[in-house]
Amino acid sequence: MPLIFLRHSQPAAPDGLCYGRTDLDLAPGLNAVANRLAETLPHITQIATSPLSRCQKLATAIATRRSVPVIEDPNLIEMDFGDWENTRWNDIPRAELDTWADDFFHARPHGGESVAMLQNRTRNALANRDREPTLWVSHAGVYRALMAETDHVDPWNARIEFGQFETLPIP
Repeated sequence: MPLIFLRHSQPAAPDGLCYGRTDLDLAPGLNAVANRLAETLPHITQIATSPLSRCQKLATAIATRRSVPVIEDPNLIEMDFGDWENTRWNDIPRAELDTWADDFFHARPHGGESVAMLQNRTRNALANRDREPTLWVSHAGVYRALMAETDHVDPWNARIEFGQFETLPIP
């Protein structure tokens, strides 16, 4: 079964904010997004969601409309940016960003999670996923880690918009 990935809808956060694991609420419009998705998503029998409320709220709204169960999966949570959480990206010290860029997969200048740790969690979620038609409601970081498991030419810069889904070529 292909994997159907959905990024949560727009959070109630200012542009340019590093918010990874911060449990933000959603911007207004959840019902409209859920209605659109309930009509356009392919057939699913269940939804797996990140434990953060911006994913859970959307997953629950779709599940109600589709009459399918929701399963919380901690492996689908966004990357932990540690000390950078709730900081504007432009306000993060340049030296810390350079340290991260110099060893993108393993550096943790923020004290949170490394990209390699995020990738390993995502691989765990893939290895343990149910083979039923499942929708994953998650985050951009998890999406990029999934893209790294495909033939995507630049997975760590792959983009998926808020409230957008994609059927991924992952067996």
